[in-house]
Amino acid sequence: MTDLEGPRAPVVPGHTSRAVRRTVTLGAALMVVIGMLLLYLLTQATNNRELYERNYARLFAINVVVAVLLAAGIAWVGYRLMVRVRQGRFGSRLLVKLATIFALVGVMPGLLIYVVSYQFVSRSIETWFDVKVEGALEAGLSLGRVTLDTLSNDLATKSRAAAAQLSESSDGTAGLVIERLLDQLGASDITVWGGSGNLIASVGQSKFQLSPDKPTTSQFRTARQERSLAWIEGLEDAVPGALSNARIKTLVPISSPTLGLNAETRYMLVSRALPPNLVANALAVDSANREYQERALARTGLKRMYIGTLTLSLFLAVFGAVLLAVVLGNQIARPLLLLTEGVSQVAAGDLTPKLAMQGKDELGGLTRAFASMTQQLADARQAVESSMSQVDAARANLQTILDNLTSGVVVLGADGSIRSSNPGATRILQQPLAAYQGHSLAEVPGLEPFGSAVQQQFGEFLARQVEHGLDHWQQSFELSANQSPMRSPFDRAVTLVARGAELPGDLRLLVFDDISEIVSAQRAQAWGEVARRLAHEIKNPLTPIQLSAERLEMKLNGKLEASEQAILTKSVKTIVDQVDAMKRLVNEFRDYARLPAAELKSLDLNGLVKDVLQLYDVDAAKVPIATDLDARCPPVLGDAEQLRQVIHNLLQNAQDASEAAVAASPGVPRNVLVKTQWQEASGRVRLIVQDQGSGFPESILKRAFEPYVTTKARGTGLGLAVVKKIADEHGSRIDIGNRTVDGVIVGAQVSLSLAIDHSAPV
Repeated sequence: MTDLEGPRAPVVPGHTSRAVRRTVTLGAALMVVIGMLLLYLLTQATNNRELYERNYARLFAINVVVAVLLAAGIAWVGYRLMVRVRQGRFGSRLLVKLATIFALVGVMPGLLIYVVSYQFVSRSIETWFDVKVEGALEAGLSLGRVTLDTLSNDLATKSRAAAAQLSESSDGTAGLVIERLLDQLGASDITVWGGSGNLIASVGQSKFQLSPDKPTTSQFRTARQERSLAWIEGLEDAVPGALSNARIKTLVPISSPTLGLNAETRYMLVSRALPPNLVANALAVDSANREYQERALARTGLKRMYIGTLTLSLFLAVFGAVLLAVVLGNQIARPLLLLTEGVSQVAAGDLTPKLAMQGKDELGGLTRAFASMTQQLADARQAVESSMSQVDAARANLQTILDNLTSGVVVLGADGSIRSSNPGATRILQQPLAAYQGHSLAEVPGLEPFGSAVQQQFGEFLARQVEHGLDHWQQSFELSANQSPMRSPFDRAVTLVARGAELPGDLRLLVFDDISEIVSAQRAQAWGEVARRLAHEIKNPLTPIQLSAERLEMKLNGKLEASEQAILTKSVKTIVDQVDAMKRLVNEFRDYARLPAAELKSLDLNGLVKDVLQLYDVDAAKVPIATDLDARCPPVLGDAEQLRQVIHNLLQNAQDASEAAVAASPGVPRNVLVKTQWQEASGRVRLIVQDQGSGFPESILKRAFEPYVTTKARGTGLGLAVVKKIADEHGSRIDIGNRTVDGVIVGAQVSLSLAIDHSAPV
């Protein structure tokens, strides 16, 4: 069978079961022998009471010994079962239940048979001694006696008549007379005796005897007094079924013909054999009557013997049934207990190899099938665990990939709730999304518009998915910069490009990237191209315009009236000044477009800051410049000229913003702070420039690094654009934002992080 295939399960050792089987077999054989012996004695008790009485004591002793042994075995087994139950050992209650069931099955029929047998024996023995039976036996005995008395009297009467024929015969002729009388009387033997006890004559069997039976003196005297004497001889020694020597004997006196005083009285002894049938019947009736009287006297003991034998038989049967119930119940329960224990272990997750029975029956096969099934489950679990390990490894790899992705990945539920997110999403959105797991993306502070827009995009995508066969959607989002700590988590405007798709299990996948730098770079590149073209297209006509104006002034100088000469001079000066301004603007665009590649070298950032500050009149400036330089800063990799330009641009912007604030609020001290910080965690040096102006408007924060974006009335707005371009050349991150105190803007801050020179000595 297929369900029995597979690895072999451990098998329960067979020596214990073999020993149990041998013990059970021996006990069963002993029970059968004792039972057969009891049955034999019970069947023979009626016909051979002496055999039963002779072996009753031995049988009773054997039964008592066996019953005690069985009772001890049952007590020991019961004690073991109670110990198992109290210890709470597995399967003990099932074993007790099976043993009880088998014991009841064995005991109840035995009790029923015992009750019936008890009633039967009691009533049967009582019926043996019925009054009618006793009367019948007495009548039979009386009938036998009357018959024997009749035969005796008849023989005595005939013998007296025959004796009259011998009275006239002499002793010599007496033999002839009794020969004739032998046939007449139907006797078997006739002897004639003298008064002195001498034998005179004999015929029949006594003729051949050397010493025929001689009557006693008292018999002679009784016969002479009563004229005859009859008795039965040999009946007491007769054996039923054998040849009987019972006979009737009659002794009669023979009258003498002479009347002398000295005449001797003779006697005739006649013997006649009794009929064998009569003797047999008489003996049978007498034997039955004697046995009946004996049993009538001992019927209480007989009843006790029978009932005692039945009781011992019951005890043997009950004890044997209980013992066999326990043993057989254990044999049946062992496979069930193995299965139950195995099922409990499997339910608890234990799939170690299970024990199996060696038997060839269905329960043994079931244990082997269960063990094989458990082994297959263990193999399947191992395969599943191996597969799960591979899945976990793949999941870990996927998680590692997601954790290291620069893109943000968020898994959303159908209701927009956050199910999972990667660190990239937290970094881009600047919110701990893991803390909001289970909440809607629109519930995250500062991301309400973004979450609502994403949910709306998913709704439209799912509505059009079947119709247009779409597998994802893509949309860009503008996330505004921070103006209040409660509104937005962003320090600057962020541009996101988001893509969404449907996942199995009614989930949503949202992937987004921060393309602010890309957009800014694209805009910078576009402005560079514009600057290059402006420098080419605008600079060329500026010189002819300036020369033409100066020539016109030179040709007309001194030829006009004073008022007109003043107008001419003023107009020419205006044209020349505006042309110079245009040239400066074009040169700045040209410089932005032609910014050379950075040559990164090891330099001291603190020293570079100090060199730049020497060019500023710190004491006479309207807005003083303060420094907070970290002495722990290691050398950085940078282009000194380009970084010098960065510092100049940032200081100039900070002073302009602070001066505007001073003009708006006279009397309030303002300053500019230049700081350097060594950040050991990131391994970079940070350059920070802070002002105490009015800060950046939200519209400027979104596009602060784009060319021609400025808040100043004069200027091209290329300062921060150049700074951003130089930072990109250095592989540095530049951050811009407003500084707030209690929700009030107190200035702006621009910071630049630079990589250190790892080759420089520490």
